[in-house]
Amino acid sequence: MTAPLLLFGGKGGVGKTTLAAATAWRLAEEGARVLLVSTDPAHSTADLLGADLADQPTRVQGPLWALEIDAAARARVYVDGILADAETSVSPEVMPALERHLALALQAPGTLEAALFDRICDLITDAGEGFDHVVFDTAPSGHTLRLLSLPDMLGSWVAGLRRQREKVTGLRSMWRNLAGHEPDTEDRVLTRLRERARCYRRVRERLQQDAAFRGVLTAERLPIEETARLLALLSELEIPVDRLYLNRLLPAGGDDPYLQARRARQADYETEIRRRFAGWPITRVELAAGDIHDRASLAELAASLAP
Repeated sequence: MTAPLLLFGGKGGVGKTTLAAATAWRLAEEGARVLLVSTDPAHSTADLLGADLADQPTRVQGPLWALEIDAAARARVYVDGILADAETSVSPEVMPALERHLALALQAPGTLEAALFDRICDLITDAGEGFDHVVFDTAPSGHTLRLLSLPDMLGSWVAGLRRQREKVTGLRSMWRNLAGHEPDTEDRVLTRLRERARCYRRVRERLQQDAAFRGVLTAERLPIEETARLLALLSELEIPVDRLYLNRLLPAGGDDPYLQARRARQADYETEIRRRFAGWPITRVELAAGDIHDRASLAELAASLAP
């Protein structure tokens, strides 16, 4: 039985987007209501589906919907939310410096990934309720590894920050009470931190209980090694893997020496892949004669995939 949440990942350029889209197409053809989510800013999913996609679900065809996450726009919304919260808890003298700091933070490493993960949190915990399956086409392996590690990392960070915030808020309230002032109103920053902590816990639970990861690789050395690292992390995070796709295999036939040598090399790598990843089903996907570039070619690929 196909999991409600499917996450496709692998080394850049191995065909994650195509296979994620083909899987979503196949599930929709079988009658399921499916949301295909792209986390890649290259807009490949929109090009493949021939659809104008935005950050909200757009119907592609029948019960198939799709969206592309705009991490930069999400980061901007996130920073604007912080500024709005700060207006109730930070003195006016400090606000200009805070605004400058947050403007720089938009360009800092990790900001877009954090914004991306927040959007994925929303999709996993909220939007997914209206669909039978949500299929995520994730970024290349390195980004995927960091993304899947974020619930633990951000959860611990938020918990620590929340404790510090509670101490500061408690002391401030105590001194205000001693001075005879009215108690503080709700701390919006603390409220936001608590909500994020709850969200991260829910996401981790859903990833462990309702998700399945599908790795995509080609019969080459680097994709094999990246897949091994990815599977090791997924095991550590207790996120199940239900299938690997061995993509772009050369079909049999022909006596061209170059193609014969390439097929022999791929056969050697396939033997290694089946030995090293023996615990998971492996679907062979042969290299198509033409590009998978539109709905017709995508539907043809989808029909060829194992259920």
